[in-house]
Amino acid sequence: MTDIRCIGICTGGGDAPGLNAVIRAAVKCAILKYKWKVIGIPDGFDGLIWPEKSYELKLNDVSGILPRGGTILGTTNRGNPFKYCTIENGQEVIRDISQEVIGNSRKLGIDAVISIGGEGSQTIALELFQSGMKIVGVPKTIDNDLSATEITFGFDTALATATDAVDKIHTTAESHHRIMVVEVMGRDAGWIALEAGIAGGAHVILIPEIPFTIEGVCAFVKERESYGKRFTIMVVAEGVKLPLAFKEKRRGGAVGNLIGNAVAIAANKEVRVSVLGHIQRGGSPTPFDRILATRFGVAAVDLIAEGGFGKMVCLRNERIEAVDIAQAIGKLKTVDPAGQLVQMAKAIGISFGDSVLRA
Repeated sequence: MTDIRCIGICTGGGDAPGLNAVIRAAVKCAILKYKWKVIGIPDGFDGLIWPEKSYELKLNDVSGILPRGGTILGTTNRGNPFKYCTIENGQEVIRDISQEVIGNSRKLGIDAVISIGGEGSQTIALELFQSGMKIVGVPKTIDNDLSATEITFGFDTALATATDAVDKIHTTAESHHRIMVVEVMGRDAGWIALEAGIAGGAHVILIPEIPFTIEGVCAFVKERESYGKRFTIMVVAEGVKLPLAFKEKRRGGAVGNLIGNAVAIAANKEVRVSVLGHIQRGGSPTPFDRILATRFGVAAVDLIAEGGFGKMVCLRNERIEAVDIAQAIGKLKTVDPAGQLVQMAKAIGISFGDSVLRA
C-alpha cells in the first residue's frame, strides 16, 4: 500500500446524476476502510487555484446525498490550470499555472486526487499526472461516449428522462396529428437519441453518425400517412450533422428548431419542437446509476491504495477495472451505423433520415 494519509476529490465538466454517489462512496471508503482524511476540491480544479475554497469532507457531509442530482462540490468546464485565463491590463492572458495547482494541493496535505469528469477533465488529469500529481480518474458523461468504459454513470438517468419526454409527447402528437421533434443531448455521439428513440417508440431518429436529408425524412412521413399514420415522432441529437443548406444558419441549441422548420415547410405539416436541454442532466439518479457510481467511487479509492496513479476506473464485462487515462481519452465511443442497435431499429421500421423504410 502506498503512503497515503489524505486524498482530494473534485468534479469537473458538465454535471451528471450520480456525481454525489461517487463522492459519497469515495469519502466513506477512504475514511472507513483506509482511515484517510478527505478534502473536497470545489468547482473542478478551481479549488486548487484558490486553495482556501477547499475543505475537509467528513462522513456527515456525505450523509443523504446519494439520491441527489448535481454535485455538492460544484463544477466548471472552464477551470483548466494549463490554460488559465486572466485579465491583465485590460487584456486576456492565458497562463500555465499547473505547478501552482500541484503546490497548493501539497500545501493542503493532499497526497492523491480523484478527478471525476469526462474527456476534458481526464485530459487535464493526465497532464497533471505527467507533471507530478498523484491522480486517478472516474469517467463521467451523460453522452456515454468514453471508449474505455462500457457505460458511464448519468447516462441511464438521462436516457430515462429523455424516454419519459418522448412518451409524453406521443399523446399530444397523436391527438393533434402533428410531427413532434424532441431534441436531446449528444454532441458527438447519438446514444441518448438512439436509445430514447427506440425505448420511446419514435419513428425517426437523427444522430451524428448517420447523414440524413430533409427529403428522406419527409418521404418517410408521407409513407406513414399512406397507411393511415397521421403523426410522427422524431428524436434528434443536438450534434446531428446538418445538410449543407443549413450550415450557415446553425447556432447552439437551434438544431431541433432548424430541422422542425425545414420539415414543416417541405412536408406542409404542423410541427412542434421540444428541446430537452439541461433537463437531461438533472434529477435523482436511477438505481443503476447510483450503484455504478458507488462502484466507481470505491474502486477509485482502492486504486489510490494500490498506487495505480495515472489510471481511470472503468466498467468492462460488468467488472470494474482500470485503464491508463492516456488510453481512455482521445477516442470517442460513437454509435456504429452498422451495429446491432441501429439494425434492430431499422428492422422495426425506424427511419434515420437516410432512406425510406416501411414501418
